Amino acid sequence: MTRPIQAFVDQNALQNNLAEVKSRMLASKIWSVVKANGYGHGLSRIFEGLRGSDGFAVLELNEALTLRELGWRGPILLLEGVFDARELEECSRHQLWHTVHNETQIDWLSRHKTQQGHRIFLKMNSGMNRLGFKPHSFKSAWTRLNALPQVDEISLMTHFSDADVPNGTQTAIKTFMQYSQDLSGEVSLSNSAATLMPSKPPVLSAPSEDWARVGISLYGGSVNPSLFPASHWNLEPVMTLQSQVIATQALKAGEHVGYGSIFQAPRDMLIGIVACGYADGYPRNVASGAPVLVHGTRTQTVGRVSMDMMCVDLEQLRDQGIESGVGSEVTLWGRAKNGTVLSIDEVAMSAQTISYELMCGLATRVPVSTLER
Repeated sequence: MTRPIQAFVDQNALQNNLAEVKSRMLASKIWSVVKANGYGHGLSRIFEGLRGSDGFAVLELNEALTLRELGWRGPILLLEGVFDARELEECSRHQLWHTVHNETQIDWLSRHKTQQGHRIFLKMNSGMNRLGFKPHSFKSAWTRLNALPQVDEISLMTHFSDADVPNGTQTAIKTFMQYSQDLSGEVSLSNSAATLMPSKPPVLSAPSEDWARVGISLYGGSVNPSLFPASHWNLEPVMTLQSQVIATQALKAGEHVGYGSIFQAPRDMLIGIVACGYADGYPRNVASGAPVLVHGTRTQTVGRVSMDMMCVDLEQLRDQGIESGVGSEVTLWGRAKNGTVLSIDEVAMSAQTISYELMCGLATRVPVSTLER
């Protein structure tokens, strides 16, 4: 028998989350962000569930080419643009739109030989201070691009650093408005957080938005789980990580569990040993007492997570009259077979990280299946 750990990608949840996000959007079109192999879910697995998108946004050229191979003929945006002048030829060949965020990329375009004008998303650095032209240089970059015969259309974009807190976008939007007001082109501002947590009241005279770039909410993660769980926006978990109890141990009060003996049994208790560890992508630094589901019933981890195993409290289930033991279903995050949901955000907070990291960190040794409910 193979090791029982497995992950599932729920197509219905993807479709639901896309519909929920669209119902809340101020923008008219949506880029579904599928970088990092679809946030760890597998690009080929999530494609069908996100076919209702207006376009896909990726990081690397190979992700864009995979989408074309899967049959997508609509817009694809390279979020960080090309990393080498030679990639512009692939953009021409496969009709890829790409971001321009520095002068070197404009230089490459100016020397690129093409019969087809490129669709450009010109990026302003409105405060994030990662990529993009400083506001005072934005208009000159637009002017230079607009003069190039290699450029067909220029859209305007920025990225928010604080959209996950109430009213966190106002300063960036005001900066964007001030330095782009005389420039033509479609506008793309909002990420998941800005889409779900718009400023209240809205920024005065905010530009109409043509494209939103939505990522984590499509996969059922919250943009700010300490304020709102994903269920607040009717988002469903797309990824479920499940395993089984492979052994049990009856502890006496005072006995310890696992490396470092960080957990001491407060009473006689039954614990389950689960086939899941940090080599599978479950965070090693998760606190003892992190939430977990056994047969869809909430209990907690005990002790330190090791490479291939972790321990869970089965005594809590026994207190409720629920039988559990070797072979019992364990849901590390996502939806249990009885329908109970354990949010990946809650597990991430127990590890002092974010759901993005857990999704992207799923180990390649974990088999993944596509699920349709």
